Amino acid sequence: MTTPVAPFNGRAIGLAHYASRAALERVLARSGTTFEQSVALRAASGDGGTVERALVVDRLTDGLKIDESAALRTVGELTARGLLEEPAPERVSLTDAGRELFTSIRTAGEEIAARVYAGIPAEDLAVVARVLALVTERADAELA
Repeated sequence: MTTPVAPFNGRAIGLAHYASRAALERVLARSGTTFEQSVALRAASGDGGTVERALVVDRLTDGLKIDESAALRTVGELTARGLLEEPAPERVSLTDAGRELFTSIRTAGEEIAARVYAGIPAEDLAVVARVLALVTERADAELA
């Protein structure tokens, strides 16, 4: 007997997202890091670990659909924890501690993803990626 496949809709997308996120949240909880902070650390990790503050804020507001004040608060939290520093006006850098934390989060996330996506054919993953990109584009248009 096979398990019936649920329809593809917002609920199915949400269930997959929140199940995956919950697995990552376990990792984040061990370091006292929020999901928003992990996204900010990822954004700050680009370009050698020093980026425009606006880039981090944009990644948070665009990616997580939070307002600018919440994004700035997240950057401030990371600065207060000594994970980010401000080497120049309007720029932020990962500190050594921030780089170490980000690396450990990224590694754990990659390990989780490897287990979650194991055995799914590359062609199926490519289709899902295209469909989700289109859904995201259309949902963003609704928000505009």
